[in-house]
Amino acid sequence: MAFEIPHSTRTTLSEINVTPLVDVMLVLLIIFMVTAPILQTGIEVNLPQTRSVKTVDPENLAVVTIGRDEILYYRSEPLNFSFLGSRLREDITKRDDLIYVRADEDVRVKTLFQVLDEIRVSGFENVSLVTKPIDSNETSR
Repeated sequence: MAFEIPHSTRTTLSEINVTPLVDVMLVLLIIFMVTAPILQTGIEVNLPQTRSVKTVDPENLAVVTIGRDEILYYRSEPLNFSFLGSRLREDITKRDDLIYVRADEDVRVKTLFQVLDEIRVSGFENVSLVTKPIDSNETSR
């Protein structure tokens, strides 16, 4: 006695529906395309204006930035103040390398001096403050 399996008219679903996967991937692609230029611009800081100006690129040099909200950044990455000295020591091999400090003009002087002091206590004496040039409209007043 042989058992026969009746021929079924139902077919099994052996293929994966990729439409939802493609939809999610397209949404992620759009999100990354929109956010990538924002991430590459760096930290927005309203620098104080002076007659002597230094321009720096935070990605290529040792740049410590203090944002308007007094958040500390090192090379465009947020950094806790207590780790500033150790991060500088592990990243910069020569003690005579120049460290640039960019601070928003609304940052309290106390905060700026604390950051400068931490840099100097960490063994780096060559520190420069970054500013922007004075507008020609303001000099004519």
